[in-house]
Amino acid sequence: MLFVFVCFFFFNKSAGRFTDSHELSELVYSASNLLVLLNDGILRKGLCRTHPMPLSQQKLLTWLTVLEYVEVFTEMGANKLWGDGGRWLVIVLIQIAKAIFRILLLFWYKSGIQTSPPIIPLDRDTQLSKRGESQGADSAYRNYISFVGQRSGRVMRPLGRAPSLHTRLWGAPQLVKRRSHEEDVHQPPTPLGLQETIAESLYIARPLVHLLFLGICGRQSWKPWLISGILEVTSFGLMNDTKSLNRREKAEMRRRAFLLLYYLLRSPFYDRYSETKILFLLRFLADYIPGVGLVARPLMEYLPIWQKIYFYNWG
Repeated sequence: MLFVFVCFFFFNKSAGRFTDSHELSELVYSASNLLVLLNDGILRKGLCRTHPMPLSQQKLLTWLTVLEYVEVFTEMGANKLWGDGGRWLVIVLIQIAKAIFRILLLFWYKSGIQTSPPIIPLDRDTQLSKRGESQGADSAYRNYISFVGQRSGRVMRPLGRAPSLHTRLWGAPQLVKRRSHEEDVHQPPTPLGLQETIAESLYIARPLVHLLFLGICGRQSWKPWLISGILEVTSFGLMNDTKSLNRREKAEMRRRAFLLLYYLLRSPFYDRYSETKILFLLRFLADYIPGVGLVARPLMEYLPIWQKIYFYNWG
């Protein structure tokens, strides 16, 4: 919650400098995610669904999640307040902090493959359903899908739970059992062997290595792009035994595989090869296919802004 107030205070103090709507939209996005994180923590305590892990590990995950939620807005704010030098200093500090947290989680707490965000938002519907099941069918009937009058004690079905008229059954409402999303979240991490640990370490170290070569070789050099890509592909290739991973970890590996496509949008490859082709395709779709222009034209305008934000491209 402190970070939410800090973000709003930072924005209010710098209101004269934030003339672009992108900073405001990113502030709203970051603040909303932080509020969801805070609310989920309160709900988990109320539902007795705290993370089955040491308190210190839970704090690390929380701080890491907060950093991922505010990194883009922090980069934009640093650029507005302190210029390009301050922006890159903030980027380096955030990436170092994230790498330290992830290394501690990997080697000290044996957390296995780490997801993004580290704390997955709570699925409220399935969690309430799970709570009802744990209390028994009668308690679940009363607390989850029904409303009990305080004076009359009458059990009534909420309007939002009623089915459509042609499929409605006029008997007592029945409890529908569903698989809890929190079961996937709280599955113990898959133990990693030496090869998988090296793969995860390469994935964690990739942002720092990229920043190092970016500072040495310059932003227009191919070396940071190539070395970062090699590290990421190597990490993905070493993680060959994905059948033993749990459901959450498999989803994370699919996400990482999809993010490899980002190398087509990252400089210098984007500047020299992708930009003209992507803009030509978007312009063609906007001009000749009705309705597509509503999405394609704003996307063409947003791509240059997206390219300038480090954490959009490389975070």
